[in-house]
Amino acid sequence: MYITITAQKLTSTYAQSVADFVDYLEKENEGLEQDEMEHFFNQYGDEISTEKVVKDINENTAKLKKVEPKFYSITVNPSKYELSRLQNSSQDLKLYTRTLMEDYVKSFNRELNGKPISINDIKYFAKIEHQRSFKGTDRQIIENQPFATKILQLKQDLRKVLRGELEGNISTMKSQIEKLEKEAPHQQNGKRIVQGMKKDGNQSHIHIIVSRKDASNSISLSPGSKYKSSEVMMNGKLVKRGFDRDGFFLKAEKTFDQTFGYKRNYAESYQSKKDYIKNPKLYFSTLLGLPKSERALAFKILAKSGIHVPSIPTNKVQMALKVINRLKRGVDIAIKSGSIGI
Repeated sequence: MYITITAQKLTSTYAQSVADFVDYLEKENEGLEQDEMEHFFNQYGDEISTEKVVKDINENTAKLKKVEPKFYSITVNPSKYELSRLQNSSQDLKLYTRTLMEDYVKSFNRELNGKPISINDIKYFAKIEHQRSFKGTDRQIIENQPFATKILQLKQDLRKVLRGELEGNISTMKSQIEKLEKEAPHQQNGKRIVQGMKKDGNQSHIHIIVSRKDASNSISLSPGSKYKSSEVMMNGKLVKRGFDRDGFFLKAEKTFDQTFGYKRNYAESYQSKKDYIKNPKLYFSTLLGLPKSERALAFKILAKSGIHVPSIPTNKVQMALKVINRLKRGVDIAIKSGSIGI
């Protein structure tokens, strides 16, 4: 599970309105029949129109400054292992989203009218998508880049030869291009993986737009708060504030596992990411101390993420430092590229 929480982009790309972002999320519906489309939904309904999403989010911004985000985007990316547990990606992920947002509100250290924030106190809209494209930060694109650079240069030179601006053997240059295309390390359906190419397999994921203000448009609820739990004097009153991101991410995994009967491997858990960042020694010790079958699956998960898993000595106490460092470098790269949700 790989979850991100991002504040509204207050740039020329995404202006004060949520409209541009909503249009972006509608891109998958282009060219589809009505019964094939994925619509916005929330806790109370399905097939919510884009007009309602834009209107409700844009009008729920009382007292927010121009430089403050009006909404947050939550993206939930289940792994292929998690998706394999679903019977129906669309319906199952809708069910999960509604439960996840219950976890979201419980992560706020806020009260409204003397009561903890509830699901009825927030305004959100979600949408399921089933496609992903390769991005420049993906490992496949990065590792294919040296070949892409050589291919681009050869194609530019070939055009110059065809225009008579450069001498060269056209047949030889075409053969070189064809050879490089095949030698690129990452291929999909017999073609070199390039930026923008659609990814194969089940790529279902969730986009959630949640208003910065509560449903009554009276208090601010920021999941980007730097406070986990604190109190502050506001207008002469002691007010609770904060959002427990750590707790939210842990609940998100637990909710998925309980909902779909998923047995999570340590290598794909949020706890492993915390261990890796805060105590690498504990991370590798735990990884190597897993039961044989779980350890094998953990290494398979890491390998599928592009991490080279070297031969591990049977006695972990005798593991060479250079082996740990090689594995650590691989995990570092995978985490930075967002290719694994650990």
